[in-house]
Amino acid sequence: MHDATTRYIHAGRNPDAYCGLVNTPIFRGSTVLAKSYEAWEASKKDGNPYANYGRFGTPTTRAFEDAVAELEGGHASLVFPSGLAACVHALLAFVKAGDHVLITDNIYGPTRAFVSNVLTRFGVEVEYFVPTIGTAISKQLRPNTRVVFTESPGSLTFEVCDLPAISEAAHAVGAFVLIDNTWASPLYFKPFDHGADVSIQAATKYIIGHSDALLGTATANERAWPLLKAGAHDFGQTASPDDLFLALRGLRTMPIRLQRHWSTGVALAQSLETHPAIARVLHPALPNDPGHELWKRDFLGASGLFGIEVKTKDPAVLARLFDNLTLFGIGLSWGGFESLVVPVGQPLRSLPTDSQGYLIRVHAGLEHVTDLLEDFHRALDIAFLSSRVAVA
Repeated sequence: MHDATTRYIHAGRNPDAYCGLVNTPIFRGSTVLAKSYEAWEASKKDGNPYANYGRFGTPTTRAFEDAVAELEGGHASLVFPSGLAACVHALLAFVKAGDHVLITDNIYGPTRAFVSNVLTRFGVEVEYFVPTIGTAISKQLRPNTRVVFTESPGSLTFEVCDLPAISEAAHAVGAFVLIDNTWASPLYFKPFDHGADVSIQAATKYIIGHSDALLGTATANERAWPLLKAGAHDFGQTASPDDLFLALRGLRTMPIRLQRHWSTGVALAQSLETHPAIARVLHPALPNDPGHELWKRDFLGASGLFGIEVKTKDPAVLARLFDNLTLFGIGLSWGGFESLVVPVGQPLRSLPTDSQGYLIRVHAGLEHVTDLLEDFHRALDIAFLSSRVAVA
């Protein structure tokens, strides 16, 4: 088995097929001509009479899907035009009216909106569970529970789930386990080794890595693959070959970039813990984090995304903080080379939480760590030391 860096360089590449080019070219096209009637008939595979069409992929598509499946450790992958599309179509592939689904309460906000507003309208019963529930999830499972959907760590509050315990309980009632694995990426967490049936990535984030394209993936094991494939194709999902090319490019440098995001993120989180304006830092790689032991047991590394809670909800103080950050842009998404912050306030939850202040999501980019530390501490000092907010 090669080192991860080597595998990310070579996965999904076949230069011999493309005149020696080291990168799979961009194949744009909708119509694919058959050489003969016999070839046309042969293209009708897996019960799909229309498989010989651009919507079902080009060599660019297959190169990326093959690479992701290999790196995830799954059976096969499908690509979608966004991370949210991957989440919602993976869910839709497994459920029908009358089914019961369990959703982690720290789920990505747009996915929460979909399951609450759309799945329920289609007659699927949605119930949320505490992210740290572990084996106790068996108390919420029912004979008609079809899917258990988790995200670990959660993208705002960063609880780590006990995926092996949840998967064992879910499989006992025949349910499928889906996980949004975007935080750790295929590099730092292997969902199929811990019992998942489907692993979902917002490839927009660390896989693409340059904040210039939108893409999602869903990778399944052999048990889940036929349902995932059929469901996705029924909804006509496809992705731009240009975006796929950018994702293949991003894969090649991902291990190097993630090392930097990991080390910088931990250093920034540890430093912010010491500032008197910070009520709490939410990062599972920190030894005092409630999810740290599970993170150490199951994960191979960390990303640059974490949360902090500041000791005020005063809009004037918050405005001074955000407006005095010079290296952290205020913007959605993450996983690119640049550092970001998102003003969250209170995360949307269905179950009680122990929130202690105003939540801010932080993404540590690839800037020098010293510069990021100085920038954040300076902005905190300006915001809080010039206010009446008690920080001692």
